[in-house]
Amino acid sequence: MSDLLFKNARVFDGTNAECAEGQWIRVADGRIQEMSAQPLVAPTARVIDVGGRTLMPGLIDAHVHAFASDVAVQKIDAMGEAYRAAHAVRMLTHALHCGFTTVRDVGGGNHSLWRALADGLFQGPRYLYSGKILSMTGGHGDMRQIEERPRYQAACGCDGGPLFNTFAVIADGVDECIRATRDELRQGAHCIKIMGSGGVASPTDPIWMNQYREDEIRAIVNECTERRTYVSAHCHPASAVRRSVEFGVRSIEHGTLIDDDTAHFVAERGAFVVPTMSIIFALVETGKQLGFPAQSQAKAEYAFKQAIVGMDAMRRAGVKVCFGTDLLGSTYAQQCREFTLRSEVFTPIDILRQATSVAAEMMMMSGELGCIAPGAHADLLVVDGDPLKDISLLAADGRNLRTIVRGGAVVKSDLH
Repeated sequence: MSDLLFKNARVFDGTNAECAEGQWIRVADGRIQEMSAQPLVAPTARVIDVGGRTLMPGLIDAHVHAFASDVAVQKIDAMGEAYRAAHAVRMLTHALHCGFTTVRDVGGGNHSLWRALADGLFQGPRYLYSGKILSMTGGHGDMRQIEERPRYQAACGCDGGPLFNTFAVIADGVDECIRATRDELRQGAHCIKIMGSGGVASPTDPIWMNQYREDEIRAIVNECTERRTYVSAHCHPASAVRRSVEFGVRSIEHGTLIDDDTAHFVAERGAFVVPTMSIIFALVETGKQLGFPAQSQAKAEYAFKQAIVGMDAMRRAGVKVCFGTDLLGSTYAQQCREFTLRSEVFTPIDILRQATSVAAEMMMMSGELGCIAPGAHADLLVVDGDPLKDISLLAADGRNLRTIVRGGAVVKSDLH
């Protein structure tokens, strides 16, 4: 990759509402090297004249499922690895061209896909993944229908091992939870995700159900702490959110049915929540046409009624909220709609921070991602217009992005 020199930039650094004007930024070796109000010299660098537009950090979608090639999760396993991989390429390419230079895959992501991106086999975002989600039997990761008999199959093909699907592994009891956690971390998982409550897509668990015992959750958290990483938990009801945070979970996924008291508890503990509005709205609007199972459609409509209310409770309590979408199958194309939905509750600066610096903090990568500062990865966007006043500029599938840089490599730029 060539060195880059940005000039005449109005810089949103990922945090501050006041944007410095007339800035110069030098990029080399994939990272930001210097930022100055005075002209910088880089004789061999490609110069990009920002023309007074807003230069900002690349966006972070902290909740994706790259291999989720259909809205009916039970169909995905049957589609085969090649189909799921092709969907992942399509989805991640779309994400990058919408300005998402980093995604966190919290269910089903693996080292193979990470390596394909790292080796440049296709162009996509920086890719963090949690591996397979840990679920108890009958939990949100258990996709067997109620009439199915028990079956256990280890990865080696021997009977008596854990039950796997594309997105989850079943682990019951402290010993199984510890073993599953260690194995996902062995395979390069950047964090571990658990199913802390019932969910929408799973067929047999009520959405209000708390999942995993305290000793199981604490054991998983302890393993991650020893690895210097963290636990993320799928949770819809307030009770599941509260107990998960109390037991050491750092990141709550969804939090759809949170209440005011629980939101204040989460804020006091310094935990994070990643609401996912776009998938809820997409399923309520088109789930039936897309073949979403009837029992899951009913749960989606139940969650839909409280989704915006729950997000507003997070805002009032001062919860550290991150940007996430959770889109499945063909709904991946609605990724940028999340900006529009969040604008019903949050201001543009709130949403920008959620998609940059707050998400980076949650992922333990402050100073590396979600910011414009010396030493940070050069994941950069040039926006035509002012996203601090008009967040809809980022809801246009990348059409208002004049430049996209990922790790110092220019993905797109029509500026000179």
